[in-house]
Amino acid sequence: MDFNEPVASGASARYEPPELFDVCHVGVVLRVVLSVQVVMLLASAFQAPDALEAFNRWSQTTVATLPASLLWLVLACAARRPLQRVQDRVQWLFAAGLGAAVALLAQWELAWLTQVLTDVPIPWGWPQVPAAVTGGLMGALCLAWLRHRARSVLPAHAAARLAELQARIRPHFLFNTLNTAIALVQVDPPRAERVLEDLSELFRQALSAPHGRTTLADEVALSRRYLDIEQLRFGDRMHVRWQLDPAAASAPLPPLILQPLVENAVRHGVEPCAEGGWIAVHTEVQAGHMVLTVRNSVPQQGALPFAPGHGMALRNVRQRLQLMHDVQAEFAAGLKPPETVGASPCYEVRLKVPISTEVQA
Repeated sequence: MDFNEPVASGASARYEPPELFDVCHVGVVLRVVLSVQVVMLLASAFQAPDALEAFNRWSQTTVATLPASLLWLVLACAARRPLQRVQDRVQWLFAAGLGAAVALLAQWELAWLTQVLTDVPIPWGWPQVPAAVTGGLMGALCLAWLRHRARSVLPAHAAARLAELQARIRPHFLFNTLNTAIALVQVDPPRAERVLEDLSELFRQALSAPHGRTTLADEVALSRRYLDIEQLRFGDRMHVRWQLDPAAASAPLPPLILQPLVENAVRHGVEPCAEGGWIAVHTEVQAGHMVLTVRNSVPQQGALPFAPGHGMALRNVRQRLQLMHDVQAEFAAGLKPPETVGASPCYEVRLKVPISTEVQA
């Protein structure tokens, strides 16, 4: 199925600053939980006479520290938008105070379990102090790491965008498009106008803000503009197939993700072949994730001379997907063997991202 309605040129990427308390990603959750468990394992090892006893003590503390860590993450995720607007000292107080509170809860849970199993009464007073201090420090350390992570996103986006511009805004593509528009002015003025509009939108997207997010529907609309321009150049030599799932249209993506992939397909799959080639774009929804596949034909023997690529565009796509979706993003690219006897191999790029970046309740 295809998208029936084109996306308006004004419906471009919605640029947003990175959220500080962006703890709703699976990757962040895993890193925080593992860090806390490593600290507890080391603390248990200090008092244990041997490794087995250290492991046993750590296993017992995990019963309380794991739920406490997850509770901190859930509450921080729920409060991330209000916290984004408050002063820095309020953010530090929230992170440390919440860490102390969940640590006290974990300490009380361990003391209660000990009372149930050994009839030892719950001690009150000093035992709660180390737990609260440790929890507060862990919360503050987590916030420090989140601040560092948020700051690192901007230069990474800027570096990736600079590399994209260097690879994408090639003079020969611009000159070929302008020459095509000039030739069409005399014979088909409306078509020449559409070519210039498509070119203008491509450059407007490439030169827009260096960070943000867009949707698959916007990416498809922009890539259609690019392929429409190239179709004028290659004519019957280029065949494009779209098989798109409307349910995947809202999947969040970094801007300019699909266009470099189809551009690579044109440059390395269609342009070197005198007889031309084909490009196929397929999207579908699988278990709450959007799967995007871009395939193109591979030049066979006798292809036109052409300089091989350096993989820069693919590296940039992979990097920006990881910045937005962390470990939830999957990306693979490579030569795919023929599926049937007598068929030709093709090059395939496949990426998988969650339909929504929000944690589902």
